[in-house]
Amino acid sequence: MSHTEIEITAELVRDLLRDQHPDLADHFLRFGARGWDSQMWRLGDDLAVRLPWATQSADALLRKEHAWLPALAPHLPLPVPVPQHLGEPSERFPRPWIVTTWVPGEPADRAPATRAEEAADALAAFLTALHRPAPEGAPVGRGRGGPLADHAEGFAAQLASATGLGLIPDPDAVHAVWEDAVAAPEWAGPALWLHGDLHPANVLTADGTFCGVIDFGDLCAGDPACDLAAPWILLPDGAADRFHRAYQPAADAATLRRARGWAILRALGGILIGDAGVHGRPGGKPTWGPPAHASLRRLIAMAR
Repeated sequence: MSHTEIEITAELVRDLLRDQHPDLADHFLRFGARGWDSQMWRLGDDLAVRLPWATQSADALLRKEHAWLPALAPHLPLPVPVPQHLGEPSERFPRPWIVTTWVPGEPADRAPATRAEEAADALAAFLTALHRPAPEGAPVGRGRGGPLADHAEGFAAQLASATGLGLIPDPDAVHAVWEDAVAAPEWAGPALWLHGDLHPANVLTADGTFCGVIDFGDLCAGDPACDLAAPWILLPDGAADRFHRAYQPAADAATLRRARGWAILRALGGILIGDAGVHGRPGGKPTWGPPAHASLRRLIAMAR
């Protein structure tokens, strides 16, 4: 059975729980969200079930979260989903799945952070705690945390596509930020733990500031510049400087240059996904557009 042939329903999820975790099978169950790789179902008030559905790589991502996140979570100052049980492939569902804790909050693409100082401090504290040397055998990212130059072809394609759609008012300025980032010296320090996917839909807010971080499927070890794109992507105008003062140890100039390149990539991707959502194209999410446009505007203004 391929992933495209699996229909995930509440009945299927409950049957899986009855088979492998019967103590949880009678909890209230309702659909939660559908992401790029997995679906999430709320289980009672405090848990969720995540099942792979849209990509073959989702199996490995869930197993990675189950293997590594429980040890990292206690050291992080923001709540994260902590895997509690691993469901093994079976005749009912031939792929692994996990039961994890539920993190309350609203995704930042729908409810952006508005309390700039509090949000900057919360994000800096989270990344300061996460960015520790990873042990030998830590997972390698799916194109995250490595050399920025490896993404040159993707950058060019995204910029050309977004420019062709009339979404980029000054493509030369975008290209200049990218070229400066690629020219920066590469990371020479130890491979650090990275979230790897800090876009607005993966960071939760409440009362104007950040209250949780979700979806650690891209958890990996590498160059912290990948995650340090987050201030330009997630924070309100003018808050990035406060983040950089609070983040420890302070990032050097080369790391900040590379981080701006990662932010450019994230912004272009968000702009294209947002535009696809506005026009009803497959894979589109209209809420991704506004934060991505704001990020690009901030990056260009700073470069000027």
